[in-house]
Amino acid sequence: MTETQKVLRPRAWQRMLSGRRLDLLDPSPDDIEISDIAHGLARVARWNGQTVGEHAFSVAEHALIVEAIFSDRAPDRSDADALAALLHDAPEYVIGDLISPFKTAIGLDYKAFELRILGAIHERFGLPATLPPYLTDAIKAADTITAFYEATRLAGFTEVEARLYFGEPNGLSPRLARKLDRLTASPTEEAERQFLARFAVLYGRAPGVIGTK
Repeated sequence: MTETQKVLRPRAWQRMLSGRRLDLLDPSPDDIEISDIAHGLARVARWNGQTVGEHAFSVAEHALIVEAIFSDRAPDRSDADALAALLHDAPEYVIGDLISPFKTAIGLDYKAFELRILGAIHERFGLPATLPPYLTDAIKAADTITAFYEATRLAGFTEVEARLYFGEPNGLSPRLARKLDRLTASPTEEAERQFLARFAVLYGRAPGVIGTK
């Protein structure tokens, strides 16, 4: 490819504040930094920003809750498993958080695109590019419970309506259920800080092998 062709080719990479450039069509683990992920996720609003409170409820906060619920429901989980839960929506640091109805409208090509980026993120942090089905299902269950609490505490859903779409939020310890009952959004900088802190704990302890304590 000539230099002219390179210049004329549509740009498919995102420049990060770390200075890295992530090619969205061919993402490399070498171009992924946790600081970029945390910074981006803390600035992406859940529910298209349609939540109550002074601050938008960010994907970084959502990820922290999903990991907390996942770990609460599976006390024998490994740190690598919990890390996978924390990073389950990490691609949204570069592609944003599309609401579920829009993802459905776009179709499976979007999901494949998202999973390609997630696979590169997993490889960067020592996780399998593709998680085993049992773990994917457990993280999805935690994600759905999180959506119930976000919908009813922040996004204006009634509990009857939320149960219709997300089911009954079962399997939580009383302590965590009480905490989620008081769910609020944090300032951007605090969400970023908390996400990085939790990542540091899990990544520092994780052996990089799913299913190993």
